[in-house]
Amino acid sequence: MFRRLITFNEARALIDAYAKSEPVGVEELSLIDAYERILAEDVPASLDIPPFDRSTVDGYALRAEDTYGAEENRGVKLKIVGAVAVGELPRAVISKGEAAEIVTGAPIPAGADAVVMLEDTEASEHELTVYSAVAKNENIMKKGTDIRKGEVILKARSVLGPREVGMLAAVGRATAKVYLKPEVGILSTGAEVTAPGKPLPPGRIYDINAYSLSAAVKQCGGKPVYYGVVPDDEAELQKTIEQSLKNTDVTLTSGGVSVGPKDAVPRAIQKIGKSSIIFSGVAVKPGKPLTFSVVDGKPVFSFPGHPASALLMFHLLARPLIQQLAGRTAMENHKVQAFAGARMFSAKGRRTFVTVKLRQVEEKRLVAEPVETGASGAITTLSKADGYVEIPENQQFIDVDEKVTVVLFAMNCWKRYELQYLRFSKA
Repeated sequence: MFRRLITFNEARALIDAYAKSEPVGVEELSLIDAYERILAEDVPASLDIPPFDRSTVDGYALRAEDTYGAEENRGVKLKIVGAVAVGELPRAVISKGEAAEIVTGAPIPAGADAVVMLEDTEASEHELTVYSAVAKNENIMKKGTDIRKGEVILKARSVLGPREVGMLAAVGRATAKVYLKPEVGILSTGAEVTAPGKPLPPGRIYDINAYSLSAAVKQCGGKPVYYGVVPDDEAELQKTIEQSLKNTDVTLTSGGVSVGPKDAVPRAIQKIGKSSIIFSGVAVKPGKPLTFSVVDGKPVFSFPGHPASALLMFHLLARPLIQQLAGRTAMENHKVQAFAGARMFSAKGRRTFVTVKLRQVEEKRLVAEPVETGASGAITTLSKADGYVEIPENQQFIDVDEKVTVVLFAMNCWKRYELQYLRFSKA
């Protein structure tokens, strides 16, 4: 039998109390390899960007005051004293009544304080006619306008996407210090479980959990390490879990944590090193059999074998820890307001998470329809769901048309809705 079922909030507090949550380490990578990694340090700019005053158009660099009075039908004539190309220092010095041809991105020559666009001029070999006056600093991007030397351009724990990698390159960085990805050992248990890709004998099922959990680990910044399907054998489980604990930072198991005679995972864990089962059984639905242990200082999450239970409990309880180990700022849960499309019942005395599918019935009205099949082993429970509705322990049900908050599993489920009509909140 389970010990006293602890509440969901107690489970979260115990995980926070017993599991080390500092990032597992730092490595230095080339920018080419740094995409989607987590920056481990603040990065100050080592130079101004741009590093010099530069032209933003093709035209002529000149003194703005020399163009005053220029009009479409009455041009101002200036002497052309040179040309400035990209990537070279200008040799010309612009004096009164002079101009130098310039291209976009080239440095502004000394003495010039504006650039007139090419289309507002006519030029011969040595003479320029300007037909539009320009103001001082017009068409010039001043040194340091974009980034000032010493300014922090990226903060630690930033996710390095294309824009962030580009910013590092802009200030001359060829590498980035990033947090190591925590390695997460994953194994499935049960004589009935078969790895995908193999023939499926009668009475067997394919291993869903190891693969869905691996994807979830990657999504929150970890590196999954697959230890395969382990039979319901205490010694074999002990050996495999020990191997995972030796080589990874977190271990996830699925199956073998209920109250049956073949549910051997907790017994196997208790025989390993300095182990402590922190809790076994949480007052939630789905996911009641969840067990959390710490072995030699490393966390072990033992999920139920049912796919919906395992993945939902990972999302709610394991994901925050793995994010912290990866150096990530906690991923915000995106939420929307909707109306219950059917009565949603809770399990007596347990916090209940009802998976729902959203549909838009009016321009600004969303309806949350339960997709529970009554079996937490049904993978379609999650594959059809956009998110979940949480019902507290002390509430019996949510009635039809009652306003509910839906926590979304992923933002990409919103591609089929008009985002401007939805009210989002984050938590």
